Amino acid sequence: MEEWRNAVGVLTTAHDEEWQDVLHALRQFKLLRSEILKKGGRKSLIAIRFDSYLFARGWLEKQFRTAIKIDNAEFETPTHKVDCYKSRVALEVEWNNKTEFYDRDLNNFRLLFELRAIDAGIIVTRCSHLQRIFNELGKGSSYGASTTHLDKLVPRIEGGGAGGCPIVVFGMKEALYVEDQLPSPDEIGEDDEEESD
Repeated sequence: MEEWRNAVGVLTTAHDEEWQDVLHALRQFKLLRSEILKKGGRKSLIAIRFDSYLFARGWLEKQFRTAIKIDNAEFETPTHKVDCYKSRVALEVEWNNKTEFYDRDLNNFRLLFELRAIDAGIIVTRCSHLQRIFNELGKGSSYGASTTHLDKLVPRIEGGGAGGCPIVVFGMKEALYVEDQLPSPDEIGEDDEEESD
């Protein structure tokens, strides 16, 4: 876990219920071999399963309608849809996307924080050392250096990518990996296929 701008303090004091939801989701989460090997889609099975845990606790996917008004002129300031949102806390799961998605998420958090729509942002991603497991499973090139992993996210945050928005980042580690039942051969994705979240 990494935090910026006292995000844990903000979450534990102002949003303890939401913070506990996230902690419980993380504690029960397992990284299943079958989901790593299955063919990708619009959104990875790993991200869907994590989101579903939070949706069952009242979180929702949220599109904000934002605008800035200057005198009588109103300017729309479109934001990207947030994966999970509850009571002014926004959470994104970035499992295996292009690293530019981090820039999108951080800019979104920055804008929503500046517009007073959220108090903190959370990103759940994968630790970079999981590459060893992907390589062993023959999926190494699907989870390459240009995809979302912790080593690509931290410099963006430290460089001010989220502005003043408090951020907490969780990286999924090898300890979460479980060798469950293998999917059928027709469900296994090609090695060069990239999933998107």
